Amino acid sequence: MRSKLNYNMLHPTYKALYDIVGEEDLIKIYNLFRGTQLQLPMKMYDRVALKKAIREGQLNGMTNQEISLEFGYSPRWIKSVREGKDKNLN
Repeated sequence: MRSKLNYNMLHPTYKALYDIVGEEDLIKIYNLFRGTQLQLPMKMYDRVALKKAIREGQLNGMTNQEISLEFGYSPRWIKSVREGKDKNLN
């Protein structure tokens, strides 16, 4: 059975995606997003959702440092949220 894609002829960006997700998912990504310029945020986790989880005590079993390492926000910001000093929702 012949492969759907010729890997050696792919654009470098698509080669990188192919290496990460494989051929089938690359084709899905291509069909959904081709021609679209994607800009991905530096943070994977939403600040508002994380702030809500901290305020609601969902992460009480974790230290500020552990939360920082897992979610990518600074321990200082996490501390300010826990202490109620960060009043902004965003």
